[in-house]
Amino acid sequence: MRIAVTGSIATDHLMTFPGRFADQLVADQLHTVSLSFLVDTLDVRRGGVGANICFGMGQLGVRPVLVGAAGSDFDEYRAWLDRHGVDTASVRISEVLHTARFVCTTDADHNQIGSFYTGAMSEARLIELHSVAARVGGLDLVLIGADDPEAMLRHTEECRSRGIPWAADFSQQIARMNGDEIRILLDGAAYLFSNEYEKGLIESKTGWTEEEILGRVGTRVTTLGSRGVRIERAGEEPIVVGCPEEDAKVDPTGVGDAFRAGFLSGLAWGVGPERAAQVGCMLATLVIETLGTQEYQLRRAHFMDRFTKAYGDDAAEEVRTHLH
Repeated sequence: MRIAVTGSIATDHLMTFPGRFADQLVADQLHTVSLSFLVDTLDVRRGGVGANICFGMGQLGVRPVLVGAAGSDFDEYRAWLDRHGVDTASVRISEVLHTARFVCTTDADHNQIGSFYTGAMSEARLIELHSVAARVGGLDLVLIGADDPEAMLRHTEECRSRGIPWAADFSQQIARMNGDEIRILLDGAAYLFSNEYEKGLIESKTGWTEEEILGRVGTRVTTLGSRGVRIERAGEEPIVVGCPEEDAKVDPTGVGDAFRAGFLSGLAWGVGPERAAQVGCMLATLVIETLGTQEYQLRRAHFMDRFTKAYGDDAAEEVRTHLH
């Protein structure tokens, strides 16, 4: 199964604030917030949802196709992704703009405040998926992740017109999208990914009920934080998958991307949605235990030991045959 992942390619600048954001906010002054947080640490890491998801899939032995736009400063990042099993030949390189940057501060309660500079990401709208599919011999699924909004709409319309199954995954971009745009992006999607908060926004902005949305997508996948993930299909009982036990909670950045990487890898292997979600939750656990979105190591024996402990021997046996 050939999967392409469209989405942002960025550098993450991650900072930690030792206090709580909530303690710095004055309820009756929220309309005129002016705050500066003195942070303890700064880590510069590779990131962007498209690149993060592809890195995770590469770690699991699935060779995904990364589709996005970056700047001329992408060479070192490209080499890193290539070395970790990602096909980067369809990344567009801008002649004038830098690779996008995400600047994020995390407080003691793991709440986050972030800003995103789009940079070269704005040129992702110029990429034709037809050319990508022709180069790799066809596409079985395209995940349309957070990216330049025009690119997300264009990729969705191209998938729809060319009959390519797609997964809608608005992530951070949902805040700036209106109901009409969201309806275009999800209507007819094979999969719809979101967290619980985004799920509410999708329903509020589109005006569609849960049942109406389930009637318009193949499978709805909602991450529930520490409670795992819920998978829903019209006319079927929901599947709920819990999370493995964490060794530590270091940094939540990129956890959702890791889940998607594991889930998509499970689809590529041909396992069912419950098993795919278990792989996603296990990979997400490795990421939350690590500072940075692509700094974790997937050691097969270690991964399988923890997976077996969390989900049992039968689940582990099915996954073990695919993990290389």
